Amino acid sequence: MCGRYAQARNRSQLQLAFDFPEPDAPAGQGDDPRAWPPVEELTADYNIAPGSRVQAVLGPPPRGSGDGRPPGPRYLRVLRWGLVPSWAKDLNMGYRMINARSETVADKPAYRDAFAHRRCLLPADAYYEWQLVPERTPGPAQPGTSPVTDPEHAARKARTAKRPFAVRYADGRPLALAGVFERWRDPQRADDDPAAWLWSCAVITAEAAPELAHIHERMPVVLDTSNWGTWLDPAAGLADLLPLMAATPASEFTAEQVTTAVNSVRNNGPELLEPVEEPPEAGVASLF
Repeated sequence: MCGRYAQARNRSQLQLAFDFPEPDAPAGQGDDPRAWPPVEELTADYNIAPGSRVQAVLGPPPRGSGDGRPPGPRYLRVLRWGLVPSWAKDLNMGYRMINARSETVADKPAYRDAFAHRRCLLPADAYYEWQLVPERTPGPAQPGTSPVTDPEHAARKARTAKRPFAVRYADGRPLALAGVFERWRDPQRADDDPAAWLWSCAVITAEAAPELAHIHERMPVVLDTSNWGTWLDPAAGLADLLPLMAATPASEFTAEQVTTAVNSVRNNGPELLEPVEEPPEAGVASLF
């Protein structure tokens, strides 16, 4: 799974990292919140949690912008992490939908339309994952599990502590997490209220690569630079997209144990990404 990540680059740095000149908006979209997600400068966030506003790199709109350029990164917009389907009764559904499984994203009713037409890249300096450590009896650390695949997830979580790791590119370049996004209309707000439209997103996850499987059984799908254009191409089909979700370049990552301060969303700062020097069994604490 992916439940927290860090993203400290500003808009200019992200434009340079993702190599695109950003026009004001796609042709005909303008600043209409019904037609396109909002533009906003977000402050550095080293402990992004579900429900947070996050920067997202978008390609051309589903019907294309008509400028003849090849598909790829074009726009930087702000989405809320936790996808709210267009048919949801309220936005609280998003807190349960921060991740979409690569194995089912094309078929699940909550994600399939977004996967077919609205894909994005979510920039991250690193993502956090937690390893399970026995709290009361000596024993080896175990990879974290997902409640979807592990019937014993709740019991396992109750009797263990959590050891956090930060996973990132060894050379420091930003991760491009594969995402999908959606638009939801708040029925309680007037048509002319800009807040009536919520744009939200989910991170796509996959089975962990062998290099990371000792930490957690799942990982976010990270797209290599060479695959950005295909992922953001509105015309890309399932046959184009399935191989990308199985091609996370995990061999280029580094995974370092970090402070348990990251376990609390109240803590936020660059020190959360600093590797810890403590012994492997020291300093673990319960998550949440």
